[in-house]
Parts: sequence; structure tokens; C-alpha cells
Amino acid sequence: MRTRTLLLAAAATLIAGGVAIARTDQPRSPDGRRYLSQPLVREIYTADPSAHVWDGKIYVYNSHDIDGPTPEDDLGAHFEMRDYRVLKMDGIGKPATVGPVALDVKQVPWAEKQMWAPDAARKNGTYYLYFPAKDRQGAFRIGVATSKSPMGPFKANPQPIKGSFSIDPAVFTDDDGKAYMYFGGIWGGQLQRNTTGTYDPNGSKTDLQADDKPALTAKVAAMTPGMTEFAEKPRDVVILDEAGKPLLGGDHDRRFFEASWMHKYKGKYYFSYSTGDTHFLNYAIGDNPYGPFTYKGHVMLPVQGWTTHHSIVEWDKQWWLFYADTQLSGQTRLRNVKVTELFYNPDGTIRTIDPFVK
Repeated sequence: MRTRTLLLAAAATLIAGGVAIARTDQPRSPDGRRYLSQPLVREIYTADPSAHVWDGKIYVYNSHDIDGPTPEDDLGAHFEMRDYRVLKMDGIGKPATVGPVALDVKQVPWAEKQMWAPDAARKNGTYYLYFPAKDRQGAFRIGVATSKSPMGPFKANPQPIKGSFSIDPAVFTDDDGKAYMYFGGIWGGQLQRNTTGTYDPNGSKTDLQADDKPALTAKVAAMTPGMTEFAEKPRDVVILDEAGKPLLGGDHDRRFFEASWMHKYKGKYYFSYSTGDTHFLNYAIGDNPYGPFTYKGHVMLPVQGWTTHHSIVEWDKQWWLFYADTQLSGQTRLRNVKVTELFYNPDGTIRTIDPFVK
């Protein structure tokens, strides 16, 4: 991993209205653009932030990037994360504290490597950490670990969630207390290798390879009251175009790739996600947690780096987008988490965010 000295090399931020914004004297991207916001922490590399507000404080569950030896490839083998460390903030614009190791892959009986993007939930005083990792057959599964503290340490269940596969779990708890997990990702996320219900190690490298057919999409399943298993067989998260037709596999600017997130705004359900190889964060709106969801647009334009992974949360009566880029390292595998304010238009659509200052 690069040294702490490099991480501290970026200039100080200016806090305006609680949001970290780029100053004109701060480092610029390689193409000369100024960054909209600055990294929340510089001690470690972080990515894939899932933010939650509990008891007035913000907890960010993110990947912990490391600089491993594996060459970069299209299936993400170079993302070699081994543990999780939770970030804690008293509020937007306040310093973020990096917690101790919350869970290490060595503490997960069924997992071998690649502790990718996690999420968390809370119920009846217990905190649940949901995480993907590869088992010893090379298949991604989704595990769950529990703690009485939002910062951990977490104790992993001995087996992954029954019926789970692929990556990027995101758990949404609705107003009635019922919880749902959204998950999945193509390419390295292996959705295309789980179409029959059984992992196929020789399946497609990318997607269904059918540009004129409905695209592979995320999965959703209600959780049991105990929050550690699916209460049902996962079903497709269907994303429709303006004509009410499912988005097609060849529609790379709009179709799902990875990084599910669900939030609710004024009674509507907002499913947001990454398009991966076209580098957008997109969203679609539905009337219930299962969808279908109608595509509406971009949450964020491409960041510096191959892609981003996000979360959207309300804090202090405002809405915030947590995301990541590669400002500190300039390397795909070494990212840093950021936050910026998110705004809605009167009709409920989201104003597209540019991660760079004009």
C-alpha cells in the first residue's frame, strides 16, 4: 500500500454549509478538473460506502482497499480487500474516525478472499453486517455478521445466507419494519454465472451477451424477522424504460451493472445503481420495494476511476450522496470515500451531480 505520507499530501478542504468542497488551490485531476468534494479519510483507502444514521451519528460501512500484487483484469481480481473498518462521523463536515478492524476474512469460516462492498442494518439493538466474499470454490456468496456495537467487532455466521450469490448486498428497512436485501453484479460480480441457480465457473465473463434481450439485473428478497436469512427466493429488480419495456443488455448507459441501493423519498422507492463500464450512477423509481422501477436518469456523472459505488441517506433534514473516486492514488484499486449534497426537483427527480467543479 502507498504510504501515509502520500495520503496526507492533498491540500486542506474548505467546509461550506457542512459540505467538503474543492478549493482552487487543491490538487486537480490528471485532466485539470477540480474535485467537487474531498476524501473523508486519508489514513486508509476506502470505497463502496454504505452510510447509515443511527442515534444522530453517521456510520459508513465501506470496502477497505489494499495494494495487492494481483494484476488488474475485467473480473476484479485486483480488488483484494481482506477486512472491514467502519467510519464514524458526528455529522456532515465533521471529521471521520476510522474504527478498528470490524471483521477480517480469516474470521469467516466459509470465506477465502475478496471482502467486497458491504452494508449494515440495525434491529432490536443488534447490528448486522452483510458482506460478499468468495468461497473456496471461487463463487461469491453473501454472509452476515452481528455485533452489539455499530463499529464492531462483528462475529460472522458459520455459513453464508442460504440461496445467496453474487455481490453488493444492500439492506433496506421500510417504514413497516420489513427488511429487503438488494444484491448482484455482472462481470466479476458473477450474476451471469448464476442464471440457473447454480454457480457456473465457466459461464460468461461479462453478461448474457444478448444486447437485444432484457438485461441481467439486481435481485431482491425480503429478509426473515431475524435478519440473517432470505424469507423467499430472490426475484429480479425490473428496470423499465419510458415506454414500460425492460432495459436491454446493450443499453450500457442505463442498464444495471452493480452497486444496488434503495431509499425512500415522499412515499416513492428509489432504486439506484452503477452502470459499471459506462461509469454512471443511475436511478429508477417505483411504488413498492419490489418494483418494477422506471428509469429516470443519472444520479452522478463519471468520477475519476473506473466506476463508483454509493449510498443515499438523509441527515439533518437534507439528503446526501456518499460515493468514491481515486483522487488520492490515481489507481483503480485504491479509492477514497467522499460525500456531497443531493437535491430533488419539485417532480421528485434527482438533480444530476457532476463530481467535478466547473
